Amino acid sequence: MVTAILGSIILSLGSAFAAEKPNIVLINADDLGYGDLGCYGATKLKTPNIDRLATEGRRFTDAHSPSAVCSPSRYGLLTGSYPLRKNLWGPVPLREPLTVEVGSMTLASLLKEAGYDTACFGKWHIGFGEKEPDWNGELKPGPLELGFDTYFGIPSVNSGPPFVYVENHRVFGADPEDPFQYGKPSVAKRMPEKGGYGAIGGGEAAHKLYVDKRIGTTLKERAVDWLKGRSDERPFFLYLATTNIHHPFTPADRFVGTSECGRYGDFVHELDWIVGEVLAAVEARGATDNTLVVFTSDNGGMLNVTAQKAWKAGHRINGDLLGFKFGAWEGGHRVPMVVRWPGKVPAGTTSDTLISQIDLLATFAEITGRKLKEGEGPDSIGQLENLTGASPKPLRETLVISPNSPKHLGIRHRQWVYIPQRGSGGFQGRKPGEHLLAGPPGLAFAGRPNSDIVDGKYRADAPMAQLYNLEEDPAQSTNVIADHPEVVAELETILKRYRAMVPKGPRIGWINLKQ
Repeated sequence: MVTAILGSIILSLGSAFAAEKPNIVLINADDLGYGDLGCYGATKLKTPNIDRLATEGRRFTDAHSPSAVCSPSRYGLLTGSYPLRKNLWGPVPLREPLTVEVGSMTLASLLKEAGYDTACFGKWHIGFGEKEPDWNGELKPGPLELGFDTYFGIPSVNSGPPFVYVENHRVFGADPEDPFQYGKPSVAKRMPEKGGYGAIGGGEAAHKLYVDKRIGTTLKERAVDWLKGRSDERPFFLYLATTNIHHPFTPADRFVGTSECGRYGDFVHELDWIVGEVLAAVEARGATDNTLVVFTSDNGGMLNVTAQKAWKAGHRINGDLLGFKFGAWEGGHRVPMVVRWPGKVPAGTTSDTLISQIDLLATFAEITGRKLKEGEGPDSIGQLENLTGASPKPLRETLVISPNSPKHLGIRHRQWVYIPQRGSGGFQGRKPGEHLLAGPPGLAFAGRPNSDIVDGKYRADAPMAQLYNLEEDPAQSTNVIADHPEVVAELETILKRYRAMVPKGPRIGWINLKQ
């Protein structure tokens, strides 16, 4: 009886919202940590535009990215599928084809089917092409084959090649007389990324259009121009995937020196400005009241050299959470999420219920009145009642935690987190000043206590697996695995079911960090 009533409520909510077909703006920041915003406790930097979203909407304190790593996180967000289903664990290499199967249901194809005008601006990083990207020809399939009408952005990551923009199916500004060539020294004069990216040279004309400190401004301008230039009355879906705040930290000149924690905070300031400009463009169209805005991040903050300097200045990139990007501890994947939808999402509210970006697909389907079919968004749970405050209890109880290391694939179930190995499965830098500082030495640097670790090293008697009660210990300071064998057995059973979904064959993007 209760189930039937709840189902009726969801159906009626979805039908009412579908009739209005709200515009949707999804802003996905890069490497923004749980503690990087004023509304999440930051004091050494200012984020008035994002904070205003929280004041006018709902702030989530237990929201998670699909992975603690960029590419698998973006895969999960777009498809509503755990990246383990694709055997995807790390950054998609430069020569990797499109990792999402054409014809799959995505956020963009769902909304395009519902009559939306769809656009993506910013970081893609989930591959192009059927076999590998053709940087001198058509980059197809890509965003347009997954439901976007328009795409402009960077194909990979702002710290690695090819250091160009892509517009729809081609490299923006490319000169056929100066083709891209793998193995040729890059005129971009940047060090090639390690970890499977490889070097690619040529394409000087396209490289010249790619200026690091103008990337944020360029993506903002493209998104705003698209909003301003729309002449039809169809609802719109704007997906803006910023490169802020991924290293290198290259804010526009106007933001340099504006924070109290160096370039790290300055880059967050530029991000907040970008968000404000997009919101202003929505308002200029008179569309604020009928626009759902979701702001979030692709994974937790990374303790790179610039972040270490910010930390010394008093800024806590992941707040009080344990761990960093790439790892299974909460700091790797618990992220900011702020949702505003005037008249639908209660203003000035906070939700501590469990939610994942994987749930956006099913939630957008509820909003548009579309019932997902078998195989569409298989891991996505509709969270419309959570967004609107209609549900007094969590809609999701279980979540797969996906770090870089497959051995550290973990399970969150209610208040419990189970990680079947020591450590986080993330970066392994050992000394302050190292770009990849993390793990036990990273905790020592950050002053984060954990019962398995003393002075930046594992205790000799530390257990080989981990269990934490987040209700009692949100900072994961105490491993209680020895005290709750029955909980471990239950979570191991759940984990075994998900491990069986990982396809055989080579892992995509996986970086061997010698875990």
